[in-house]
Amino acid sequence: MRELVITFLKNLSDVMIENRDYLINLDSVVGDGDLGLTMSDGFWAAYQAAAASDETDIGKLLYQAGKAMSAAVPSTMGTLMASGWMQCGKALRGKTELTATDYLTLFTAYEEGVQNRGKAEIGDKTFLDSWHPAVEAFANAVLAEKPLATAALAAYEAAKAGFELTTTMLAVHGRAATRGESSKSLKDPGAAVAMLMMQAFVLTQLPRS
Repeated sequence: MRELVITFLKNLSDVMIENRDYLINLDSVVGDGDLGLTMSDGFWAAYQAAAASDETDIGKLLYQAGKAMSAAVPSTMGTLMASGWMQCGKALRGKTELTATDYLTLFTAYEEGVQNRGKAEIGDKTFLDSWHPAVEAFANAVLAEKPLATAALAAYEAAKAGFELTTTMLAVHGRAATRGESSKSLKDPGAAVAMLMMQAFVLTQLPRS
């Protein structure tokens, strides 16, 4: 199971690297344009820390990944994402295997870590507006005892829809908030990160050939 978690972190790193320019372009409209670099560097650091560790406790492993990400990208978004991993580490401490319910705990804890650090609310046009509906969709699929791959896909589709819906929201935080009403039609880069994270989770659950 440790290997599957590391695979997830690698897929996260790969997806962020593949979408680095996309995130840079999104962020250049509402921010300072460095999100693609921050996320690709940060998730790479998280993966590298986990891959180099011999830790078998999944909670401790994810906490280590979060600490490495925090050190590598001490920006606002980097700190938020790292805080998510560290909260996951606390929630999953002592686990050496992950069930579907444990993955739900992971996603819920990640949201809690991000929200506690950033103080944003649902509807503020942030990462949470893509992540939260994804977690809800995943929870519903788990409750219905759907296969994990099916639950992952449901989470990704909900994250994608949440990302698109950020074009109906007024920005409350960051540089985008200074645009006032004109921020409403713009897609939120943070929500794009959440969507890409769920894409990486889908890739992790695909059957291996």
